[in-house]
Amino acid sequence: MGHIVSAVGVVDKAMVVVGAVEAKPLSLAELVEATGFSRATTHRLAGSLEAHGLLRRETDGRYTLGGRFISLGKTAEDGFPLAEVALPSLQRLVAETGESAQLYVRQGDSRICIASVESPHGLRTIVERGAVLPLTAGSGGKVLLGDILSATVQKQGWVDSVAEREAGVASVSSPVTVDGSVVAAVSVSGPIERIGTRPGKVHGQAVLEAASTIAHDAQRMGL
Repeated sequence: MGHIVSAVGVVDKAMVVVGAVEAKPLSLAELVEATGFSRATTHRLAGSLEAHGLLRRETDGRYTLGGRFISLGKTAEDGFPLAEVALPSLQRLVAETGESAQLYVRQGDSRICIASVESPHGLRTIVERGAVLPLTAGSGGKVLLGDILSATVQKQGWVDSVAEREAGVASVSSPVTVDGSVVAAVSVSGPIERIGTRPGKVHGQAVLEAASTIAHDAQRMGL
């Protein structure tokens, strides 16, 4: 598994433990195998996380995410009111295009999905809310990254990408601009076999209109 490294090693290790149990509950032995840490280190980290409510033990002794994440998640969600404002526009975008729609905001050198509505098709793009993705691959990242693509976005209002972040997937994105600043990116994504290799030509206008509506609603609500 990939480990995100910062300047605080113990925090990095703790987050590796959290990430390991995010998918499913794990015993201590399974945690050791999943993280690659020693048994003593894994036990110490898990115990500390449990003490802070970030992990808990099930009846069979396996570690799973703790209840503290429920309150943290609610607090984090409340910190992104733009997601609630954007949801109706994303739903209309999915109804119009038939493809999945997402709203991303920049978070350091990455982008985070703060709202997501899935396509009704069985074969569809799935980006879960809370997913952290790169800025350097995919149309949504390009919109938030800006700089070299700013002229393209200003000219047509959108930018697209084909098989950049994931093989077989294409997307088109448009910036949500409030008071002259790009605060988010609206994206439509789907399988290349349906959305084509020029997704901007197909859905660019719809995505642009959705981004404009979200920006207008955000300004109206003083966000």
